[in-house]
Amino acid sequence: MMTQHYIDKKRAQASFNKASALYEDSAVLQKQVLEEMFLRLKLLKINPNSILDLGCGPGNAGPELKAAYKPHDLIYLDFAYDMLTKAEEKNRDHFLKVLSSKTTQRFICADIEAIPLAENSVDMVWSNLSLQWCNDLDQVFTQIAKTLTHNGLFIFSTFGPSTLHELRTSLASFSQYSHVNQFIDMHDIGDALIRCGFSDPVLDVDVYTLTYSTFKEIMYDLKQIGARNALQGRAKGMTGKGFLYQLEKLYEVYRADEKLPASYEVVYGHAWKVNKLLDESSIVKFYPKQ
Repeated sequence: MMTQHYIDKKRAQASFNKASALYEDSAVLQKQVLEEMFLRLKLLKINPNSILDLGCGPGNAGPELKAAYKPHDLIYLDFAYDMLTKAEEKNRDHFLKVLSSKTTQRFICADIEAIPLAENSVDMVWSNLSLQWCNDLDQVFTQIAKTLTHNGLFIFSTFGPSTLHELRTSLASFSQYSHVNQFIDMHDIGDALIRCGFSDPVLDVDVYTLTYSTFKEIMYDLKQIGARNALQGRAKGMTGKGFLYQLEKLYEVYRADEKLPASYEVVYGHAWKVNKLLDESSIVKFYPKQ
């Protein structure tokens, strides 16, 4: 990845901390993708005793993960402390209501590129729309593979390269700086999974289009979910009203039926961690008599 497309983690962290208070009001797509992930998860045969919610945000997946699997250990991990606080508040309240639950909940503030968990300690890693905030996908996948137990499941969603293409094209026509994340293609994600030791990856793509009456509404929603420009190659300093006015005029070419679109390509995927040494040692071999 080119340096200008590297994510400034401190800036991204600050954006999500700031967005935590009103995140739920604007995270319409994130909630829809969450529902789609659970539909896919229900098709897989797995009974995890320990689950890691990687990049958990405000912890929206927690209640359903607990209800579906009743795991002994459910770990929430996010690099934005204020988001993690929201997750703890939401899931603590739910936990107290379900008195019969024996699930132990842990909340860890850490970067998903530096997962502070022991090897072979988690049966399932769940990640909803967080991988796009990584700079080194191989590093993340390698750590997830190490963290998973034998036959552990990694299930995730992330944004693909067509995400916000209207905004990206409008910006590119008059600005030399990087303003929108460079999202990774589904096929490259699949290759990375194989490269990092996963087996039988399954990936598919859905495209969602949110519509708005004004350009300001698009920018407001992006701001409220923490999706500010955190790239190292961004323009330094404030862009100013003139910049936004010019961008708004260019974006108008996409207006249809009195609405402005904002497109999102969502990549869904899952793969299994298979310990090849264990597999080979379990095979019964017959040799001809000498």
